[in-house]
Amino acid sequence: MSLKRPKKKRAGHYHHGDLRRALVEEAVRTIQTHGVETLTLRTVGERLGVSRTALYRHFADKPALLAAVGREGFRMLRLTLTEAWEQNGRGREGFEAMGIAYVRFAVDHPSHYRVMFGGFIESCEKDAAFIEEATAAFQVLVDSLLEQQRANLVRNDDPLLLARMIWSLVHGIAMLVIDGQLRGQDERGEALNRYAIERIRDAIRAA
Repeated sequence: MSLKRPKKKRAGHYHHGDLRRALVEEAVRTIQTHGVETLTLRTVGERLGVSRTALYRHFADKPALLAAVGREGFRMLRLTLTEAWEQNGRGREGFEAMGIAYVRFAVDHPSHYRVMFGGFIESCEKDAAFIEEATAAFQVLVDSLLEQQRANLVRNDDPLLLARMIWSLVHGIAMLVIDGQLRGQDERGEALNRYAIERIRDAIRAA
């Protein structure tokens, strides 16, 4: 009588636990390696070794999976910005720390960042949780400006307009970095980001 050896499962296959979490993590890895455009629900499932039936219990389609990645990204960004603001004494120092933390987040989580701001939001407009997380992350910036205005640290302009101006600058730096457009000694964009934050500080300072 011969004994059959059990078949080895390929590395990366899903075994047990939180399948939804595993699908999101595999999607993030796929985006990092091959880009958002190549991501499919079927491919993610195959890499984890799970059935299509199991997949569709958690995500109806690719937009639903991307929405989950985006929600997670905005939640992490919100927590990152809040921590930078709180741990650096709020005010000017906390505000500048938020700017540094923003670009570092994008550099450390490029897959999430591309989904959050890569034009995929149209696929997620009906996802209330996605919109809620995105709004909450942006509100951290708005609230920090409002607090500084009350302390007479920041000019009394429309806080929403101010926030959008600031976001556009740091977002631009973040995209340059993760797209590999900054070559040389400052490939992570830290020197450029600090310079931009100094100029922002001068521009929005209360008279």
